[in-house]
Amino acid sequence: MRITIVAVGNKMPKWVEQGYHEYAKRLPRDFSVSILEIAMPSRGKLSRCKNSDIKQFVDKEGELILAAIPKGDKVIALDVDGAPWSTEKLADNIKQWRMQGNNYSLLIGGPDGLSKQCLARADAKWSLSALTLPHPLVRVVLIEQLYRAWSMIENHPYHR
Repeated sequence: MRITIVAVGNKMPKWVEQGYHEYAKRLPRDFSVSILEIAMPSRGKLSRCKNSDIKQFVDKEGELILAAIPKGDKVIALDVDGAPWSTEKLADNIKQWRMQGNNYSLLIGGPDGLSKQCLARADAKWSLSALTLPHPLVRVVLIEQLYRAWSMIENHPYHR
């Protein structure tokens, strides 16, 4: 099983890179997680953007995300309106994913979320929190939760 995180944005602050890599390096080779960054289309001065402009940006990001999903992957969209999964539920899902032998892409949208096309393509929608989280922070929270779920599956002491 392979997990690919497909995320909008490729120039993250140093703390995001450090946080992501801290947890990613802890995962064993047989639990393959990688990140595929999608360059965010230029938005110019956001203060002058109209709602129709923002929709166009989100749609363009969605096209880029959909094109980047590895062929045959099951897709999980990270969306505030998705189902809330506890860490235990994530661990159970990962166990099932491993048994099914599928690869998964986890989608992280840009500042305005995922496009309708991305949400429609998703096999499931997962909400990390009812809070609105900045998309760079989602990367760190997501990789930490993947590591925590792995540690639960393997009875590693980290999850306690």
